[in-house]
Amino acid sequence: MEEMLRVLVKELVNDPSAIEINSRKEGNVTTLELKVAQEDMGKVIGKQGKIAKSIRTLMKAYGAKVGEKINVDILD
Repeated sequence: MEEMLRVLVKELVNDPSAIEINSRKEGNVTTLELKVAQEDMGKVIGKQGKIAKSIRTLMKAYGAKVGEKINVDILD
């Protein structure tokens, strides 16, 4: 799951080495916390949050495929 998110975000940012992903699992729900470089934050969120929403949708679809619920939190 973390690798799938890393692949998605790596294509959006200028500094892929600054990507940090932490995973927390609570029952059947996995929460992925995403941190990127400050200058790449706008690229990950997008206008009106459209890119962030798309990332969350893709990860939820992936989670449904593997039988888990996945949430993505984008941290400052």
